[in-house]
Amino acid sequence: MKEMTKTEKILLSLFASMDAVAQTSLIEYAEFLAARHPAKQTPAAPLEIERPAEESVVAAIKRLSHTYPMLDRQALLHETSSFMMQYMMQGREAVEVIDEMEIYFQRQYEQFSLRGQDDSDA
Repeated sequence: MKEMTKTEKILLSLFASMDAVAQTSLIEYAEFLAARHPAKQTPAAPLEIERPAEESVVAAIKRLSHTYPMLDRQALLHETSSFMMQYMMQGREAVEVIDEMEIYFQRQYEQFSLRGQDDSDA
């Protein structure tokens, strides 16, 4: 089962502290907001975005983020920053770094699929 986010815990705590009338009002308001602002549909499978013959590391990060929109970008930030630093500071070839990033994103997607949950709000 998915662990609740901080926001979900706060909302649940507030809900639990209300009387039945206030809880019903909160549910109705949440339904109203959900109808006005539908959740963004995220593809369950990676999009097929072809890797260009010539690509910068920054462009690859953008392409991979678009290829795997179901992955939480914040969760990927540390590792993608590390790849960028390897390229910029350590002088690694862009092609090598991009190859490793593709493997990293694929593994993250596989873990995401095994969990069977949406990480977009974690």
